[in-house]
Amino acid sequence: MSVRVLIADDQALFREAIAALLARDPRLEITASVDSGDAAIEFVRAHTVDVVLMDIRMPGTDGIAATREVLRLRPQARVLVLTTFDLDEYVYAAVREGASGFLTKDATPEALADAVVAVGAGEAVMSPSATRALLGFVREGAPETDSTDALAVLSPREQEIARVLATGASNDDIARRLFLSENTVKTHVKAVLAKLGLPDRIHVVIWAYEHGILRPRA
Repeated sequence: MSVRVLIADDQALFREAIAALLARDPRLEITASVDSGDAAIEFVRAHTVDVVLMDIRMPGTDGIAATREVLRLRPQARVLVLTTFDLDEYVYAAVREGASGFLTKDATPEALADAVVAVGAGEAVMSPSATRALLGFVREGAPETDSTDALAVLSPREQEIARVLATGASNDDIARRLFLSENTVKTHVKAVLAKLGLPDRIHVVIWAYEHGILRPRA
């Protein structure tokens, strides 16, 4: 089944070019392209969409507010932010609202298509350098106290998995560190995301810092 994609960008030429390029990929179905956050919200209200390619800076309702409302209306949907610039406070705000990652607008068509497919499958898309920058934003607001009660909803093994996952470790890294099979790790990661109500592993990192599970390095 193809991934149903909505494109939201106020630049008509860019929007239509992206739609034309992605439409060539048999894994994707372009459901619509719209020119504002408000139009994206209204489309999602009436139609089922798997992934929204969301521009950040749009007139009216910007991509940050639109991300929040889209995911409120369709919690099963995913948002992939498109931005002219690398990670900044606006992109960070969109990730805080639930976006599953971002790409800059100079990404290749192949990279963009692969990212949409990955996000549609529940993965987060963000380069290692962007992940480090994101963690810099998160650490600035990390609490001083350790709020490990936030882990109580998880089983002891899931707590162990969550603590390692929150460091940004891959499934393979977690498997090696905890002496588990990668399939076992995948099962536990899926359970951790479901129990914490988080869309992907990037948001586990944010959640862990915000709840004092991980402490900022001096």
